[in-house]
Amino acid sequence: MLFALRFAEPIARGEIDLTFRRWRRAQVRPGRPYRTVVGRLQVDEVDVVEPGDLGPDDARRAGFASVETLLAEADRHAGPEAPLYRVRFHPLDEPDPRSELAATVPTGDDLEAVCRRLDAMDARSAHGPWAWATLAAIAERPAVRAPDLAASFGRETAPFKTDVRRLKALGLTHSLPVGYELSPRGRAVLAARS
Repeated sequence: MLFALRFAEPIARGEIDLTFRRWRRAQVRPGRPYRTVVGRLQVDEVDVVEPGDLGPDDARRAGFASVETLLAEADRHAGPEAPLYRVRFHPLDEPDPRSELAATVPTGDDLEAVCRRLDAMDARSAHGPWAWATLAAIAERPAVRAPDLAASFGRETAPFKTDVRRLKALGLTHSLPVGYELSPRGRAVLAARS
């Protein structure tokens, strides 16, 4: 879920616990955590609502002065013909497991297991080896826009970003406001390959 940074502090204080989105189909699921620019959020409930059923409390809990401004923002992204979803959430206080993993430096069996995993990703890829090359490119070009990195491999941006998310799930990369960088774990893994 995307949020403007202005929502970060009110969400952290518990003042905002709803968001309203126009989607063709739900993009989040109850019970799942999501990483956002305002922090990690746990989705508690997702349901379709009618705009006419919303009141001032809904707008306030979503960070808007009125229902009209809330709906104008929701309509701006998908248009009033798409269903309106109400998402109830709460901020998560526990550490992000991926961040904790990214901070570890693998050694011994752990290091070998990660290297084997990257080799397997490369071997199974329908578009050719990418895992080790992508790690090396991010190391050489941190904070470079994803479309520019993707273009350097002759790839489309969306599938390239999907692959980078696979590296991030292994704790090897961090997302920056623009582009990526290797985590301590990613640097150690790449160094072991060299």
